[in-house]
Amino acid sequence: MIDDIDRRILFLLQKDGRMTVTALASAVGLTVAPCHRRLKDLEADGVITGYRALVDAPRIGLGFQALVFVTLKDRQNMRAFEDEVEAIPEITEASRLFGEPDFLLKVMAADLPGYQKFYDEVLIGLAGVEKLTSTIVMKSLKGAGELPL
Repeated sequence: MIDDIDRRILFLLQKDGRMTVTALASAVGLTVAPCHRRLKDLEADGVITGYRALVDAPRIGLGFQALVFVTLKDRQNMRAFEDEVEAIPEITEASRLFGEPDFLLKVMAADLPGYQKFYDEVLIGLAGVEKLTSTIVMKSLKGAGELPL
């Protein structure tokens, strides 16, 4: 079970994943050794699942986003569909939903023609797809990110 100090460590690392253990220890009121031990425990327990850089998508040519609602024909292809989705880098987020539709996918592309090509060549060919409904993202206000700690 995590305590208030662990929560503070997690909060700070969500803000700055490159924070040194020395700076982190100082910010949470610990010396370096116990802070480092807590950090390693959080990693070993799977609370911290990794570290990554946040990249500005439009600056690397991925300025188009679509949300795609997917309804499958039946549940027989569920696992195959999920496996395929996990392997496609253009699908940056995927959630299985209760009710209909079955899934919500976030897709990144360079532009509308790039998305159309991806839709025609990849999305419609996914295992068990009965229906796809796309919504173009006008503006991203808040991305997947920090958890409320």
